[in-house]
Amino acid sequence: MKRINELIDTYKDYPKNGIEFKDVLGILQEPKLFKELILKMSTSQIIENADAIISIDARGFIFGSAISLQASKPMIVARKPGKLPGELLEKKYSLEYGENSLSIQKKALQKYNSYAIVDDLLATGGTVNCVSKILNSNDKKVTGLLVVIELMKLEGRLRLDFPIESSIIL
Repeated sequence: MKRINELIDTYKDYPKNGIEFKDVLGILQEPKLFKELILKMSTSQIIENADAIISIDARGFIFGSAISLQASKPMIVARKPGKLPGELLEKKYSLEYGENSLSIQKKALQKYNSYAIVDDLLATGGTVNCVSKILNSNDKKVTGLLVVIELMKLEGRLRLDFPIESSIIL
């Protein structure tokens, strides 16, 4: 994981002053390391215990789809406003730098009862908590969260009530 950590770039004051944005896209430029990361994440007990994976817009899709393929688990997406057709389940949430909302297609949740949430980064936990609330309000279970990076100083983990596995802790 040390080599993967070296591929993560930090951009100060992005998307606004005071934020240090961690960019995971460098991992995708190293296929062997990306594969190693996906193999590790896809064998997690969190994935094993889930009927399906739910990936969060947008970088979560990259990791979630690769994990889904490797683990042979279906993948559902949680998208930002205006990105999904059909009947939607929507919820607003707060970020460390503003507000947003996420939507999940209601039809997509009908077949499965338990979900592993996948995203690139855990900061304050607002985005993941939003997905969790959508799932819980529809009588679905969260088996846990898998992220590439966890920013410990923002204590997002403390706001979540399910297992969390982070490949890199900063």
